[in-house]
Amino acid sequence: MASFIIEGGHRIKGDIHPQGAKNEALQVLCAVMLTSEAVRIHNVPDIADVANLIGLMQRMGVEVERHGKGDFTFRASTIDLDFLESPEFVRQCSELRGSIMLMGPQLARTGRAVVARPGGDRIGRRRLDTHFMGMQRLGAEFEYDAAQGTYLVRARELRGDYMLLDEASVTGTANIIMAAVLARGITTIYNAACEPYVQQLCRMLVRMGARIAGIGSNLLTIEGVEALGGTEHTILPDMIEVGSFIGMGAMVGDGIRICNVSHEHLGIIPATFRRLGISVEAQGDDLLVPHHAHYEIETFLDGSFMTLSDAPWPGLTPDLLSVLLVVSTQAKGSVLIHQKMFESRLFFVDKLIDMGAQIILCDPHRAVVVGHDHQRQLHGGRMTSPDIRAGIALLIAAMSASGTSRIDNIGQIDRGYEHIEERLNALGAHIRRIE
Repeated sequence: MASFIIEGGHRIKGDIHPQGAKNEALQVLCAVMLTSEAVRIHNVPDIADVANLIGLMQRMGVEVERHGKGDFTFRASTIDLDFLESPEFVRQCSELRGSIMLMGPQLARTGRAVVARPGGDRIGRRRLDTHFMGMQRLGAEFEYDAAQGTYLVRARELRGDYMLLDEASVTGTANIIMAAVLARGITTIYNAACEPYVQQLCRMLVRMGARIAGIGSNLLTIEGVEALGGTEHTILPDMIEVGSFIGMGAMVGDGIRICNVSHEHLGIIPATFRRLGISVEAQGDDLLVPHHAHYEIETFLDGSFMTLSDAPWPGLTPDLLSVLLVVSTQAKGSVLIHQKMFESRLFFVDKLIDMGAQIILCDPHRAVVVGHDHQRQLHGGRMTSPDIRAGIALLIAAMSASGTSRIDNIGQIDRGYEHIEERLNALGAHIRRIE
C-alpha cells in the first residue's frame, strides 16, 4: 500500500492544467460498447479508475489502441458473454464503481448483462435502485445469483417508456440513456441528472446516431434507433480537479493559474469559493488564484450564518465539499458544511481536528468549521485516505501544515487524480511517494 510523505509549509506557484474529467470518462468509455465501430476519445485521464475500466473492457473483448497521452481508439466488435459470468469479471467489477454503467450498454447490445456489486469510495450507502428501476421500465428482468452475489439481467427487446426517477442519479441517468438509445420506441426520463458529464455523454451519442432531445435539462426524450456508429469525442477538463486547485491556491498558493478550465462548464464552483472570501479571477479560459494572506467567509444577506451544501446540478457538487471544508479551516469566520447525499463523507474531519482544526461534527451530514484566519497553523500528522475527495482534502491540509505528514492508502487519491504529487512538486510542493 502506497503512502505520501508531505513536508508542509512550502508555497506553490505557477501554471497547472486540469486532467480530463473522471466522471465523464467512465460514462463515455462504457458507451463505446454500444457500437461495433471505432470510437476515438481524447483527453482520457491517466487515473486508476479509468485504467481499471479500460482493462475490464479489454477482457470483455473490446479492442483498445493507444495513440498517445490520453488518446485512445476503442472498437467493441464482439463482446465475450462467457467472461461476463466468470468469477474474474465479478472480482474486477467489485473493485470499480463505474462498472455499473456497463449494464445499460450490455443490455442494449446483447440483450443480457451481469451486474456485480460495484466498489468505489467508502462514503456510505450508494444505492443502485435508480439503475435497476430504469432497466425494468425498459423491459428488463432481474435474476439474483446468491452464490456469486450477482444479478443476471435479461431483455428480449428493450422498449421505450416514461419514467420519473426517484433521484437525479448521475450514473443512473447515464445507464438508462445508454440502454434507451437502442430501445424500440420513445423513452422519456423526468428528473434526469443534467450534470456536464451527462450532457457530454448525450452529445457523443447523438454524433453516433442517437436521437436525444432536452440535453442539459432534467427532461430527456430519447427516440430509439436500430444501431449506432463510430465517432470522435474530447473529454472536458475535470471540474472537481479545478475546484481542488482553487482550494490549494487559497491555502498554500503564491499565485496559481489553472489553465483551460472550460469555464462555462464549472457552474457555481468559482462563486462558491468566492463566498469563502477567495479571489478567483477569470482570464480567458484560465482561472487565476492569487496569494491570499487572509480570506473572510461571507454571511447571507440577512446576516445569518453561511451554509454550504450539495445539490443536484446546477447546484454544488458533493465532490467538492471536502475541499471547501479544509479551505474553511484557515478562513476568517465560521461556516456550516452540510453534506446531504452521503452519510460517511465527513468522517475524515477527525483527522483535521487532530491536526488542530476547529471543527464540530454535528452529525454524519453536518460540520461547523471555525476558521483560524491564518493565526494558527495546522500541524502535521499521520492519516489515512478513506475516499478520493477526502484524500485530496487531507493532502491540501498536510501541504499547509507545519512539520511532516503521512497519508496512507493513497490508492484512493490515485483513483481520481493523475500523477498528483509530480504535478504539485513541479509548482513547489514537497510530496514523496513511498510503498
